[in-house]
Amino acid sequence: MGEFEGIDFFKGNELIGDPYPYFDHLREQCPVHREPNHGVVMVTGYDEAVSVYTDTATFSSCNSVTGPFPGFPVPLEGDDVSDLIEQYRDELPFSDQITTFDPPKHRAHRGLLMRLITPKRLRENEEFMHRWADHQIDEFVGRGECEFIGDFAGPFTLYVIADLLGIPESDHETFREELQGGHRRDQGLGSTGSGTLGHSPLEFLYDRLSAYVEDRRREPRNDVLTGLATATFPDGSTPEIIDVVRVAANVFSAGQETTVRLLGTALLTLGERPDIQDLLRREPERIPNFVEECLRIESPVKGDFRLSRTAATVGGVDVPAGTVLMVLNGAAGRDPGHFDNPGEFRMDRPNAREHLAFGRGPHACPGGSLARAEACISIEHLLRRMLDIKISESSHGPAGARRYDYVPTYILRGLQRLHLDFTPA
Repeated sequence: MGEFEGIDFFKGNELIGDPYPYFDHLREQCPVHREPNHGVVMVTGYDEAVSVYTDTATFSSCNSVTGPFPGFPVPLEGDDVSDLIEQYRDELPFSDQITTFDPPKHRAHRGLLMRLITPKRLRENEEFMHRWADHQIDEFVGRGECEFIGDFAGPFTLYVIADLLGIPESDHETFREELQGGHRRDQGLGSTGSGTLGHSPLEFLYDRLSAYVEDRRREPRNDVLTGLATATFPDGSTPEIIDVVRVAANVFSAGQETTVRLLGTALLTLGERPDIQDLLRREPERIPNFVEECLRIESPVKGDFRLSRTAATVGGVDVPAGTVLMVLNGAAGRDPGHFDNPGEFRMDRPNAREHLAFGRGPHACPGGSLARAEACISIEHLLRRMLDIKISESSHGPAGARRYDYVPTYILRGLQRLHLDFTPA
């Protein structure tokens, strides 16, 4: 293993700052390689990742959030463990989340989700984004400096999703305090070390959203929450209240967290690359491809897990039934077999949008278009209101010797804090 001998990707912090040399190391051995500490098959190749994501018949999503922890309730033995998965899947943590569902249940609940995120609702939400981006910038622009994650990215993305779901603006600050207040912003799913898998943010969302849905089912109004409460499955049947709440809570928690990481990458890049900053001010039509390249080079989600139902072959490698795989979006985005000079940030990369930051196949993130809109609108307003954006040397050190703290998890990839200096426009 050389420099990576003894390093545990899932339990240690050595790779939090920069996991990419480790991903490259794994890929050089084989794009489908079993790591030694927990027996997880790490999928680092682009084509191999796509093949796993799109084969839902062979690879179950029952462990998509938890991976090898805390393990499966019973030994997975035999050439086909599908029956065992169905028998025990409800005992796995987060088994009530849509990300862990398999067809046909996943198809039905995803259909419910798409009834909440309609093109009309997204257009209305974009109007809110334009208004709220300036509102959020107003809170700090006069200082000429900010801690971008806490001052803009965190609250902006929370308010955007609150608006999308129709949460009354009078309740927005309560949501911000419960979901981002105090120490909560520095904790993340898949924390390295000995942390436990918690449900506390979801419990708050469940309680508050359930109250909204119950109220609107009793007394419908002409608002978004009533649409949420009366949404039906694709077959026309009415879901239980908890089914609607779980879908809405997933949109709230997952979408907000990952878009914060995307925005952090974007502003870090602008602060480190004044040439790109100036180019985007002159040619704002390049912002969408800039966002795609940010997603490619720094996927907000390092990877998702899958569990093989039957024996399979991935990239020429035999994968036994019952194997835990981690499909590494962050590694696939830097696969030199698919992206030329993948470690280089290229504004004009023609295939940047082919990244796997939002996954692929039936479980591809349904909020991808929302995240893209949030990022593009944010960058447009930030560049207009903030000139000469620079990384704060007092907080992060001089160029060539920067110090950045990343979220200490094996699932998420993103900055905990980003201090910027700028000239108010």
